[in-house]
Amino acid sequence: MSGLIEGLPDAVALRCLARVPFYLHPQLELVSCSWRAAIRSRELFKARQEVGSSEELLCVCAFDPENLWQLYDPLRDRWITLPILPSKIRHLAHFGVVSTAGKLFVLGGGSDAVDPLTGDQDGSFATNEVWSYDPVIRQWSPRASMLVPRAMFACCALNGKIVVAGGFTTCRKSISQAEMYDAEKDVWVPIPDLHRSHNSACTGIVIGEKVHVLHKGLSTVQVLDHKGCGWTVEDYGWLQGPMAVVQGAIFVMSHGLIIKQDREVRKVVVSASSEFRRRRIGFAMIGLGDDIFVIGGVISPEGWNWDIKPMSDVDVLTVGAERPTWRQASPMTRCRGTILGCTKLRI
Repeated sequence: MSGLIEGLPDAVALRCLARVPFYLHPQLELVSCSWRAAIRSRELFKARQEVGSSEELLCVCAFDPENLWQLYDPLRDRWITLPILPSKIRHLAHFGVVSTAGKLFVLGGGSDAVDPLTGDQDGSFATNEVWSYDPVIRQWSPRASMLVPRAMFACCALNGKIVVAGGFTTCRKSISQAEMYDAEKDVWVPIPDLHRSHNSACTGIVIGEKVHVLHKGLSTVQVLDHKGCGWTVEDYGWLQGPMAVVQGAIFVMSHGLIIKQDREVRKVVVSASSEFRRRRIGFAMIGLGDDIFVIGGVISPEGWNWDIKPMSDVDVLTVGAERPTWRQASPMTRCRGTILGCTKLRI
């Protein structure tokens, strides 16, 4: 990098560029070769942290189109489309997704493609492949494979590491194995197994620097301590349903209500919007800042209407407000339908 802005030292010029929103970076690259090098440099993203201009974005992948991810900028209400994930697996689904070290990671899963002639699943059920997306160079890269192929498993970021646990392996058998990934070293290591496996999909959330693994249909939760040394089994009596963590608190959508869940204490926050009373399913629910985002999904058939309507809608609930109310954000510009993966990315 040299002569980024005439009359300014490059170090100062870089801090000026660091204040430009991420969605404008492709346009900045067109100015000159030196600007392109600066925009795609680690130094720029370090400067973004120093000047307080880091951004937290949502990352979303839906059933349609296949293997395509979009980022959502909540401050500017804009969607950004990423390059297609270059996996050889068609309609990758049932994967894990997290972000750490400023990168997006997509782990495991299998094909959700269906043979149009037989209706059978067309492809592998579970894989151990891992992909990362680097927003600095805007490219997908393969990473070290997981030790065990898995789908429908719990996946969380904990203290800069990635923890995966449970799920199903290639023969559709439920497994209890767990492992941890070091993104800097690109290495997986085994950690203690879950105490129990269960013949249902599981998910993971982080509360109080501990990974909590929840199986669909079970009230018990398996908890990993912050050092990753072992699991304990707890029965918190948590409600079943889509969950989001906002400012360290758990919110659950259950029976048309958004409920704040604190161990055995439950508080109704607000009723779900009319869309949910119209049988909206397959959506993502995630917390960002003081908000809950409900993204995509489909309107399922009802009565004599057998049409399935894929949705690109985004509904937002500010739970930190005195009177929580719903509002609509810009819909996804490319993705629509059932949400296969959703997480946050700080860059």
